[in-house]
Amino acid sequence: QEYFRGCSAELGSGGGGGGGGGLRCLGLPAPLDVEMVLLHVKRGDESQFLLETTGSTSIEDLTLAVTRIYNGRLKVQRVCAEMEMLAEHGILLPPNMQGLTDEQIEELKLKDEWAEKCIPSGGSVFKKDETGRRNGHAPNEKMKQVLKATIDEAKALISKKQVQANVCVNMDMVKDALDQLHGAVMIVYPMGLPPYDPIRMEFEDKECLSGTHVIIYLGCSSLFWIERLGG
Repeated sequence: QEYFRGCSAELGSGGGGGGGGGLRCLGLPAPLDVEMVLLHVKRGDESQFLLETTGSTSIEDLTLAVTRIYNGRLKVQRVCAEMEMLAEHGILLPPNMQGLTDEQIEELKLKDEWAEKCIPSGGSVFKKDETGRRNGHAPNEKMKQVLKATIDEAKALISKKQVQANVCVNMDMVKDALDQLHGAVMIVYPMGLPPYDPIRMEFEDKECLSGTHVIIYLGCSSLFWIERLGG
């Protein structure tokens, strides 16, 4: 298929947050005889992903699609980051135990009630988390590799390198990446994770992102053309 590379556009957040500027989309509008359009979405000068759409897609629908994919990719990245720590140091400690020393935990008579419920398949290997966030009961090497391999596959699906490979990204790919990650967690932790674990919260869409500027809010985003790229 041939794509019309016509102008540059920017998807910005009107919410006042979000350092680093908005998202720029290259490739619209298309002449009436071209059915499909290829958008190259950037943040600043950095490529994010390619999106295929139709020339008849409304700006409102296009803004929604770009925003959802962009935020979805961030969600995958957050889950992958936490799963890497899960593979290394086990489940998250209860909030009231995080950051405390063993002596402080003993003195305060605190107990991790989820440690006995959330044991990784095949048993655990102790590897202390120096940051004090996770309980140190990591999965064994075989289960660790299950998590690591799935993380790599999920990252590849939504990677910025897909732009270089001329591969478009859509919400089905984002959902596929999240499904793969969820499946891997259930293999290693068939009983699930504690309700306060950020991985579980992400899968249940209960993640807390207050105070962050890493997402673009649907109600505060706009798409507008800012530059002509050619005749």
